[in-house]
Amino acid sequence: MKKLNLKGLTGEVVTRFSPQYDEARQEWNRAVQKFPLVIVYCKVVDDVRNAILWARKHEVKIRIRSGGHHNEGYSVGNGVIVIDISRMDGIVLNNNEQLKIQGGVKNEQLYEFVGSLGCPFPGGACTTVGVSGYTLGGGWGFSSRYLGLGCDSLIELELVDYTGRVLKANQKVNQDLFWACRGAGGGNFGVVVSMTFALPEPVGNISFVEIYAPKADAKLQENFLNAWQYWLEDLDERMTANASLYNSLEEGTAIYGRGFFYGPPEDAAKVMEPLLINGKVQLFVRYLPFLEAVSAVEATYPEYERFKSTGRFVYRKFSEREIRNLVGLIQKRAEGSISAGLTVYALGGKVSDINPFETAFFYRQADYILGIQTIWEDPGFEPENIQWMKKRFPYVKSITKGSFVNLPYSPLRHYEKAYFGWNTPRLKKVNKKYDPYNVFSFPQGINRAPR
Repeated sequence: MKKLNLKGLTGEVVTRFSPQYDEARQEWNRAVQKFPLVIVYCKVVDDVRNAILWARKHEVKIRIRSGGHHNEGYSVGNGVIVIDISRMDGIVLNNNEQLKIQGGVKNEQLYEFVGSLGCPFPGGACTTVGVSGYTLGGGWGFSSRYLGLGCDSLIELELVDYTGRVLKANQKVNQDLFWACRGAGGGNFGVVVSMTFALPEPVGNISFVEIYAPKADAKLQENFLNAWQYWLEDLDERMTANASLYNSLEEGTAIYGRGFFYGPPEDAAKVMEPLLINGKVQLFVRYLPFLEAVSAVEATYPEYERFKSTGRFVYRKFSEREIRNLVGLIQKRAEGSISAGLTVYALGGKVSDINPFETAFFYRQADYILGIQTIWEDPGFEPENIQWMKKRFPYVKSITKGSFVNLPYSPLRHYEKAYFGWNTPRLKKVNKKYDPYNVFSFPQGINRAPR
């Protein structure tokens, strides 16, 4: 075997011969099992630049990783170099009104920083997700209807391109790149090494709401989904929530939801009332500082999972029959599955105030995102779960429009149009301008190079 020439790489370099290799190659979705040629943990911009130039010299494909939460694992790959920026995690407050973060900062780190200032931030629900990947895909979280998507607070970013140059992008410089980086997803154009965000105004406590219906039969799940779609019509924009209708090995069929309401608990309870289905769904409200609210959400996430999932956009009310069909999809789990579910994520509010063509995030006028997922523990049951999703996705696709790039689905056909809608032609032009040789090509990337 030819010896791997690592000359030129800087930062911490991990290869298949390194003792930490097996752990270093893992993603949050443990169903993803890829074997990179080399993983480089970057600490400074020069480490990123050197990794890009090394990859080009040795004709090794590049994958970019921040938080390692790409559901389909496109931040790793077989025989690739993984440029891991998770250790570039500095945060600076400029003039008490702008946050400049390095590309590897995670939601939890940013939340702790802004929380110490008494401020919120429109970050993601899962706190271990990287802020850069979250933002590049648009960024849905429990503050989206009140503060906008994550990308809507973005003022500027810095990116290392295919030549190793650091490009700045904002409303005045490289405007087309700045437009594209607000919704096109991570992994395209280059390696984002910093982002600057507007700091939201300080808030006092917010209301963290949870709803729960144990042993909810299919009929109650149907009634809830119907109530949800009408609830969104005139929903107070201070409220952003999601809810899961699920069928788990431990609980059977049930409903669980949560959200943030930027107001007092009595107002939150009143807003949530239509979802309680005549008292069949329980409501819990806690009035907490923002940081405690995100910590409460964090406590509900496992260390990692094995799963297959995707998310689509809903623009209309479903009929009674369509709701029955949707709920019917999860009444039987795949063999080996510990949980199957549908999850809805509220849109509207500040999200829909922005024109679909103003940023690369096209589906701003959708009412909500509809996700479907299956989770398993034993790797031996992966084929059964993949097949379960494959059988159900066509129906979900038939009654929805477009797919959320941050909830990707690898078998998706015509994925560029699905993820980016009518913004696709412009994104292709931007990608050809800033990455003309497809150095940052990956599965489901823009203008993906032939494999």
